[in-house]
This record gives sequence, C-alpha cells and structure tokens, in this order.
Amino acid sequence: MTASHPAPALESGDSPMPIGNLEGLKRYWRPDFLSGFLVFLIALPLCLAISLASGFPAIAGVMTAIVGGIVGSLISNSELTIKGPAAGLIVIVLGCVTDLGFTAGANPAADFAAYRGVLAVGVAAAMLQIVFSFLRAGVLSEFFPTAAIHGLLASIGIIIISKQIPVAVGLKASGEPLQLLRRIPETLDNMNPYIAVIGAASLLILFLKPLIKHRWVKLIPGQLIVILLAVPLGIYFDLSHEHTYSLNSHTFTIGEQHLVNVPFNLLGAVTFPDFAALNNPIAWKWVLMFALIGTLESLLSAKAVESLDPWKRRMDADRDLLAIGMGNLIAAFIGGLPMISEIVRSRANIDNGAKTRFANLYHGLCLLVAVALLPAIIHKIPLAALAAMLIYTGFRLAHPREFLHIWRVGPEQFVVFVTTIVAVLATDLLVGIGIGVALEIAIQVLNGVPMRSLFRPRFELQTAADGATQIHISDAAVFSNWLALRKQIVELGSSTQVILDFSGARFVDHTVMAQLERLREELLQAKCELTISGLDQLDAVSSHPLAARRLHSAESISKRLLKDVSPRSMIDE
Repeated sequence: MTASHPAPALESGDSPMPIGNLEGLKRYWRPDFLSGFLVFLIALPLCLAISLASGFPAIAGVMTAIVGGIVGSLISNSELTIKGPAAGLIVIVLGCVTDLGFTAGANPAADFAAYRGVLAVGVAAAMLQIVFSFLRAGVLSEFFPTAAIHGLLASIGIIIISKQIPVAVGLKASGEPLQLLRRIPETLDNMNPYIAVIGAASLLILFLKPLIKHRWVKLIPGQLIVILLAVPLGIYFDLSHEHTYSLNSHTFTIGEQHLVNVPFNLLGAVTFPDFAALNNPIAWKWVLMFALIGTLESLLSAKAVESLDPWKRRMDADRDLLAIGMGNLIAAFIGGLPMISEIVRSRANIDNGAKTRFANLYHGLCLLVAVALLPAIIHKIPLAALAAMLIYTGFRLAHPREFLHIWRVGPEQFVVFVTTIVAVLATDLLVGIGIGVALEIAIQVLNGVPMRSLFRPRFELQTAADGATQIHISDAAVFSNWLALRKQIVELGSSTQVILDFSGARFVDHTVMAQLERLREELLQAKCELTISGLDQLDAVSSHPLAARRLHSAESISKRLLKDVSPRSMIDE
C-alpha cells in the first residue's frame, strides 16, 4: 500500500487547506506567483519544442499554455495542475497533420492548409470533451487496464525519441518510428557536427543535472540551463546567417533553419481553423483520437498530481475535463495545440511551493509577456536544444525503471505492457491500445474469469450486525467491470461503512487492486470507510502489494474452505 504524504508545515497565517478562490488569490499570491514564474521558465522551451515536433508553428504551443493557464485556473478546481501542450500528444497531432497533407517544409502552402485543418479537428474534439464532461465521463481514466496505459505512454516516449534524434544532430526526421530507430547509426554518421554539439551538450545537461544534489542547483530548471548554454553556442556558430563550413573533408550548411522561428507580432500569429477539412473522413478518426487519448491522458495526469498534493485536495474530474474541453476549444480557434493537465510541469509547480490553481494562471501570463516582448531572444534558441529536451522527456516516459516496475507487478502485466508498446510502434495509438486491452481480457479468461463477469460484476449485498454493508464478490473483479463495481461502492459508502469481501472471487486484476487503493483514500477524505477482506484466500501473482490475485493452488482453495469469517483489511493481508 502506498503511504500518504504528510502535509507540510504551514506558514504563518496559512489556512490548513489553501483554496483557489478570491481569498486564496489575495492570500497566496506570492508563493503562487513565484512558482508560476519558475514553471514558466520550464514551459517556454518545452512549448516551443512540442509545437515544432507536432508539425505546428513554434508559437502554437505557447498560445495553448497561455489559454490553459487562464481557462484552467478559472474553471477547474484541480489546484496544482498546469494546463498546456504535452509531449504525449505529439504523436497524435503529427499523425493528423501528416494525414491532412503536411510536407515538413517542402510545400509551405500545403503545410499551412494542413495546420488549419488540424485546428478544425481540435475544435470538434474539444466539443466532444465538453460533452464528455456533462456526461460525467471523468471516470473514463479508471476503465483502461493499467499495464496497457503505461505501455501507451512508453511507446509515445519511444516515438518522440526516434523523431527527435535527427533534429538534435541537424537533420530532418522522415519515416515511421521503427524505421527511424533502425536508422540511428546512419543518422549519427550523417550528422551536422556544429548542431550535434549543441544537441549533445543539451542532453548531457539534462541527464547530469538530477545527479547534482546541491540545493541551489536543484532550484534551477534544467531546461533553463540548456537555453543559457545553447543560445551562446548558436551565436558562436553564427546560426543567424546561412553559411557553410568544412570538417574532415566534408562540407556542412548551417543557418536560420536551425533556429526557432517565432512571429514578432503575437496577434499576427493567430490562425483560424479550416472547417472544410472535416469533410475528409480521415479527419474524424483524429477527432476521436484527440478526444479519447487527450481526455484519458489528461485525467490520468490530473489524478497523479492529485496524489502528490500535500493537502490531499480532491478535484472534480468532470469539472477538470470541462476546463480542458473549453481550453482546447479556445486554443484551436486561435491556432493552438491541444492541451491536457501536464504532469511534469505540475510536479515542478508542487516542488516550487504553489498553493492554489492561480500558479497556473501566473505561468500563463508570464508566457504571454515573454512572447509579446521577447520574440527576438526566443528566435535565438537552437532547434537542437529543444529536440534534446524532447528526447529527455521521451526517455522519462519510457524509462527502464518503468519496465522493471511492471515486471515486478506481474509477468502477465509485463506481457500486456510490452505488447502494447510493440503494437503502437507497428500500427498506431488507437490500434495499439486496442490490442493491449484485448490481450488483458484474454489473460483474464485464461485465469478463469467467466465471460458473464467480464463487463458486469457479480456480487451480493448483506447487512452486518454492526450496520455495515458487505459486498460479497463472485467470479471476478477486473478492469472491464470495475466502473460498475466502483459505482456501487461509492453509493453505499456515502451512507454506511462498506466491507468488500473477495473470498468468493476467482480473480482480481492489478488494475482493480490499484483502483481500490485510490478509492479507499478518496472515501477516507469524505469520512467514509472501505474495508477489504478475503484477499488472503487468493494467491498473488507476484510479491508486489498491488499484484493480481487468483484462485490457483490447492493451498488457496483450502484457505477458502477454512476462511476466517471476520473481515480483514488489505494492509493486514
């Protein structure tokens, strides 16, 4: 079981739980502004990098973060999340813009038309997200199997790495992810040395900085250090003027094409959607992808940030989804990228001492001031430095620790995880996640889950002598029937103590084990108690505390026959 984080010591005059209302705006403006400014220093280069990697103008990501900072802080009650473009959506946006005619600079008119078409897709997807919020689809993040979701995120990280390595060494990326990965030796052999120096130095900073434990160094964002080094290097190599240089009998060309291109007039960057693109049937595939993957990733990120909140404040998932939908609607109408609740910048927001959601507002306003007043400085940033930031972000998404963690949870989860990664790399995100979900269901059937219980949990209700309500689970509790089971638990938990008894179950999957952990914490916040019993009658597939449980061995069957009727908690077991 994951221990909860203790609340930090409160500053003099602080309330026990800061809330982002008008009083909170006045009371906490200093720590919120400081955190918002520090997050801005991280966000600016990342927004530029994500935009360019997505096939959008560099300024588009900044516009999205500005909108996300304003709209998110006004609508959502997720106090510490930062709204903006995220690396996890690069693959979707680039896939969409490519299908609509993007040529990566070969035909600027076609690229601009594809860009406007994707904005129309973004508007349609945003409207779907708003509908989702009114349909109370905030629980959508709890439906998909955990291993498949982690596999999806890891595959996105690998795709980002494959597409940014060429940019980091001064080349253009073209081809599918698996092709790009196979061509890495060839890419490095043909690199532009001056640009590669900038990319390699930037990567070195990003990977080495976390190893330095000095408290002053830890306060400086790694992305800011990269910019402070990369800009002078770009000036030294004279990237502002196109010219050639020779090295080892080879001639290389460098120039402004290796620098960020931003408009010097922010209003002039506003671009409106071309809704004629929605007449193309392929556009609707991407509308669905934007809406589903964006919603899922945003909800998962917001949930993760919620678990890091020192005050354990709970967000309204549907309200947060409404904020994302409204933000995406506005951003797409003016030329911005899709946005989500972004976890890396949100974690930085927490570490920098933010108290309320107005830190998100301040980060957006700082971005607005920067692009309005400092476009000449932003233009000096080398693309290789931004590519290095994305390679580092991709590595974090597909970190070897993630593979090790999933393996420790259970071999069957590792199979789903790796299969999802391979399927996404070989096909696309939607097909890949579908294959991962299908494999998870197949594994459950092999573990004895009856078909009748895959989507509808079987349980009986019984009132105990002390007035508590017991839910006796039959057959199985798995990801595909979890939402119905969760609804029953929440309804009962609002009025009585709930005892969830798994002693009659055949199988409880890892996703349900993890969701029960989160649900019990949520109910505790609402002064409701959820007790788990009967898991000791089942075998864990690994030593991980949240591993799947199944009825398998003769020992577990004999335990069931001799089970103790008194309820026990998961912690005890």
